[in-house]
Order: sequence, then structure tokens, then C-alpha cells
Amino acid sequence: MKSPQSSQLLHAKTMEEAIEQYPEAAAVELERLNFEEKMVDFVAGAWKYIDPNPYKYGWHLEAIAEHLQAVARGEIRRLVINVPPRTSKSSMVSVCFPAWVWSQSEIGPLSGPHVQFLYASYAQSLSIRDSIKTRRLLESSWYQRHWGDKYKIVSDQNTKVRFDNNKGGYRLATSVDGALTGEGGSIIVVDDPHNANEVESDLVRQGTLEWWDQSMSTRLNDPKTGAYVVIMQRLHESDLTGHVLSKDRGDWVHLCLPMRFESDRRCITPWYVDQREEGDLLVGDRFGEAEVSSLENALGPFAAAGQLQQRPKPKGGGIIKRDWWVLWDETVSGVQGLRKNVFPPFEYVISSLDTAYTTKQENDYSAMTTWGVWIDRQENQRIMLIHAWQDRLEFPQLVQKVIKECNDYKIDKLLIESKAAGLSVAQELRTHFARENWGIQLVDPGRGDKVARTYAIQHLFAEGMIYAPDMEWAEKVIEQAESFPKSKHDDLVDSMTQALSHLRVIGFARKPVEIVADKTESMLYKSSRNQQLYPV
Repeated sequence: MKSPQSSQLLHAKTMEEAIEQYPEAAAVELERLNFEEKMVDFVAGAWKYIDPNPYKYGWHLEAIAEHLQAVARGEIRRLVINVPPRTSKSSMVSVCFPAWVWSQSEIGPLSGPHVQFLYASYAQSLSIRDSIKTRRLLESSWYQRHWGDKYKIVSDQNTKVRFDNNKGGYRLATSVDGALTGEGGSIIVVDDPHNANEVESDLVRQGTLEWWDQSMSTRLNDPKTGAYVVIMQRLHESDLTGHVLSKDRGDWVHLCLPMRFESDRRCITPWYVDQREEGDLLVGDRFGEAEVSSLENALGPFAAAGQLQQRPKPKGGGIIKRDWWVLWDETVSGVQGLRKNVFPPFEYVISSLDTAYTTKQENDYSAMTTWGVWIDRQENQRIMLIHAWQDRLEFPQLVQKVIKECNDYKIDKLLIESKAAGLSVAQELRTHFARENWGIQLVDPGRGDKVARTYAIQHLFAEGMIYAPDMEWAEKVIEQAESFPKSKHDDLVDSMTQALSHLRVIGFARKPVEIVADKTESMLYKSSRNQQLYPV
């Protein structure tokens, strides 16, 4: 069935004649064609039917629209979009996108009213909210005037959770923990898979990733033509964005739009380029400098880095800044041509083991770091990261690797955390390798959590006391420390914190000011003692 406007225009021989004879119908038709061609214009036209607040154009909306259009054309089959909250992402992707796809005159596997959508969020209430908005848009006078002749919503399947049209298309709303037996979609959209208040829970976060891997991975109606769209703010290094990009980086198109532009992270895809300059805001007319600064202060450095900047760690690092590590090279050593793995003579060498002896991928690594202490020319204590590794190992392989590390680097002491796995390793080493030239000490982590223990040794880095060579294994430690406590793994950080805390306790990690104070106190004591022994 044709709309009245289309029927009138069929009587005209040319577009000029149609405009002259049926100006109102021609205007509607031209408007319809424009809306179908440009999704960003479609959103502008639809806005008042889905949101009571005034519509405000933003270039980021055009960037998102261009990528969604590429999905509909079959050019993008895996799309991740990272944008800050309250920037209209759900209105575009979860409300307008299915309505726009169903409006298309050009029919394809992912274009036209036959396309089937499956939407999911961390909460069923959010999925239903956007489903209702989409249905209201479809039923609006604006939408019906332009595309009311294309299809109809069927009466026997028209609920908040799911509604179907008479061309075979549907929009189904579910949640991360919702049942999906027998359900699927041509386009699967996941909008905010994580709750910001729960993402710190390893159990909850891992449950979301397992839901993605085990449930959503098999839900495309046609794996050859179907598409996935994930849109979210970054909340953790191991959130769904981090998970899919680490597993299938080559298959995913990543549109990343931080609140403040950072030139070293410019987003470039075949469909759009972020052309802002350093520090430019994403939507300055809505979130200006005052509003963004207020948000940053309220969220704190880690949450602001994730939710606003779309990188789940503060720039330069969180508790341990990347710049605080001192790079060991010939400039520092004062010896031209010195190899980066040639270290100064150490007074004390210590290794620190964080145990998890299993090869199962879902479990943590075992990790070991080795450190050396030396005195520089100014008689200050300095600490060098000599070596580090992390691996998933069964018990016998773990023990052998620890022994080799301790012997290769001629350590004085091996630290092992006093927990179940660590106790077993320590017992094995003491039983069969008691004659080695290094001691074993079980360490109680003491009071406070991992974050508190890391803060306790933060000042050693800030004072410039901690060195590392320019080696790949050292970079892994630095990168993990920079991301902590939002890092995907923290085994190397646990090992590092254990070692540096112990060196601090036994007096091998004193700050320069403390050494000066000790010397001054010693001199005063000797002077006082001499006066008592040899009074004038």
C-alpha cells in the first residue's frame, strides 16, 4: 500500500512537475529520502517523539550514525562504540537505530523492515525502557507519515519486551542474565553490559563476559551476514570492550570518543576521523569546561578515566605513575655503551613470588619479581627491578621455575605469601632444596587490602628510588602497575608490593631524607656520648 503522498507523486512525469503540482507531498517525499539516507538527520526528526529535552546536534552523533549505517550496509559486522554517559548514545543506538533500519527502501540482509533485533543491557528495566521508546517512535504521526505504508506492528506480538512487524522483523529486549533459549537476531546490540556500581566485582564482571562468550556468541540468526554492536562507557580494563578487543582485535571496528580529546589517542576508522585538537571537549555546548571539571572531581581519577576518557586508568597511571619509574640506561649509570641488562653491584637481592599453580585460563597467573638494592654515589639506596615473569604453571613446573630464578640471580631471600598455594610451594622448596644459597620467608600480607598496600609503597616510586631496564618483561610490570587497581591481572603488582614492603621493613628502602635524618641523629648521639665520656 502506498502513502497518499507517494500515490499523488506517481501522476507527475518529472520531479519538477511533482514539486509544482503536489508541493506538500513532494516535500514529505524529499524529507523521507533524506531521513533514509542520513541517520543523523533521522534522529533529529525523531527526537521530540523519544525525548522531552530539546535536540542538540553534536558531531559525535554523526560519527556514531556513520558507523551504524555501515552496519546496515553490511560493511561492519563487529562494532564497539565507547562514549561518555549522557551523550545520547542509547537514544541513537537502542531507540532510533531499529526504527531507521526498518524505514529503509533499499532492502538487504541488514536493511529493511524484515531485520530482527536483539537488544541487551545489564538490567532488564533499561532494555524495556528503550524498547518502549522505539515502539512509541514507530507509532508516532511523524514516523507513520513517512513510512506508515511499509509495514505494520502485528497485534498478537506487541509487548514491552518484544514487538514484531508483518514483514518478519522484530525488536526483542533482554538483559545480561536473561534467558535466551531459542532467541536470536540479525543485529545483536549490547548497550551498557556492566553496572558501574558492580564492575569492580570480579565475580559479577566475569559473569558478564561468560554470558557474552557462552550465550551471545551463538545468537546471530545468520552468522554470515549478522552483526554485533557493543556500545558502552569503559569501566574496567577487563570489561566487555577490553574482552572482545583482546580476543578478536582484527574483526572489531572500534569507535572511541573520549570527553577530552587526547591527540595520542585520536580515533581513526574508515568511516570517521576525530578531528578535534588537544583538550577539545566532546559536546561543549552540553558539557562545558565547568561541567566536565565538576564531573571529574566527583568521579575521581579512575572513574573519570574510564567513564569520561574511555581508558580504564588515569593518564600516566593510577596509584603508581608510569613516569615515576626511572629507566636504567647509560645516562643513569654514567657508563657509555652500557648494556641495559648490566646492573650495578647489589648489596641485597630478593625475589617475591605470588602463587597460583594451575594452567586453567580463568585463574590467575603465578608471578615472580626479582629486585636488587644498591647504594648510589650520593649514598642513597636505590632499588632495581632485575627480572620478572608471570605464567600459568602446574605445581612441579612452578617449583622448578622458581628455583631457576633464585639461582640465576643469586638471590639472598625468597618471599612467598603465606597462603594455601604459597605454603605448599614453600614446603616443597624447604624439603628438597634446603641446601640452596638462599633463604625462604613466608610473608603475611598484613592489614589492609591490595590497594592500601600499594599506597604504602607509592612514595618509593614518587621519590625516584625504583629503577627498571628497557626490557619487555619490565614493561609488563610497569604497565600492570600503571593500570592497578583496574588492571586485568594484578599478580605482578602483588609480587612487587610484597617485595618493596619487605625491603622497607628491613631497612633497604629508606628514602634519602630518612638516611640524612639517621646520619644526623647518629652524629648528635656520638657528640653527646663523647661529651659524657670526655667532659671539657
